[in-house]
Amino acid sequence: MKQLIIRFRAWIDRHRASAMIITGAIGIAVIGNVALMLVGPDVPPPVQDIVVKKKEEKLYSPLTGLEVKSEAALTKPVTAIIIENSPEARPQSGLKQGEVIYEAIAEGGITRFLVLYQQNKPGLIGPVRSVRSYHPDWIRPYNASVAHVGGSARALKEIRSGKYRDIDQFFNDGTYWRASDRYAPHNVYTSFKRIDALNKQKKYASSSPKPFEREDGKAAEKPTATKININVSSAPFNSSYRYDKKANAYTRSQGGALHKDREKGTIKPTVVIALIVKERTVMEETWRERIATTGSGKATIFQNGVVIKATWRKAKSTDQLSFYDSDNKEIALARGQTWITAVPSGKGSVSWKK
Repeated sequence: MKQLIIRFRAWIDRHRASAMIITGAIGIAVIGNVALMLVGPDVPPPVQDIVVKKKEEKLYSPLTGLEVKSEAALTKPVTAIIIENSPEARPQSGLKQGEVIYEAIAEGGITRFLVLYQQNKPGLIGPVRSVRSYHPDWIRPYNASVAHVGGSARALKEIRSGKYRDIDQFFNDGTYWRASDRYAPHNVYTSFKRIDALNKQKKYASSSPKPFEREDGKAAEKPTATKININVSSAPFNSSYRYDKKANAYTRSQGGALHKDREKGTIKPTVVIALIVKERTVMEETWRERIATTGSGKATIFQNGVVIKATWRKAKSTDQLSFYDSDNKEIALARGQTWITAVPSGKGSVSWKK
């Protein structure tokens, strides 16, 4: 140890200048570190940019509540098409792709469909038939073009009042054609290639539909309604549904047979609603059905395999239908195709089984 100290001192004597530099550098480093600890650095450390990725907000169709890809999809023009439901009109085309469907008696117990489209564009739709007096009130909240072949006097007066986008076949013959495989009046068809061209020509470039309250659907662990019957008039026009838990949808039948779209197969709405309405037969230019479309009434909602007893409300024609439970809380409908059947109070019936 003593020899090591002697050698170190000898090295210092021989390299005095280098030793002074090294000793000074060490001293400065120590003093600098002590100063930094006491007062902090004079120069702040470099700032790193922190990128916060904004979570993309999901967008949902105002008709079905299903997710859409862009804001432009929210304001696509909506088209309402009146589709026939007499036995001679079956199977229909374009029903399976309808986003919201209203079903009601036209006359003589024969039902007719008001079908609304925005995101879906079937290549073939029909048979197209005439509009009835209760249709305008259901159409108005959607800011929709109305495709039909004439109509009852009262309905035409309203549709042609200037409050609606009327694309009646009577004045737009090129948008419709008569099929050769069916006989009149059950053979008028159209397509969205022609409908879109007519909407563009008339500058119906966008719509501002009022949406239903919606939420994600989830099949109930213990369904309370898997077999549903909705009777509106007679056997050919009464409908039934069987709940498909795997698809969380309702397989529709009418007249004792599966209800099929000619091109797309069995119809399976996500939500089925029986709307109890006041309905009476009145004399217009002939005997017509008149339905109370505003006000309130009872409704039965089937979704996610369960049944909900509800109240429907629609204060004025421009309002969208809304639904409330027994606690006066608004009911959100599951996302997907919604089928609404107007059931005459005191005449029709709704029943279900587990």
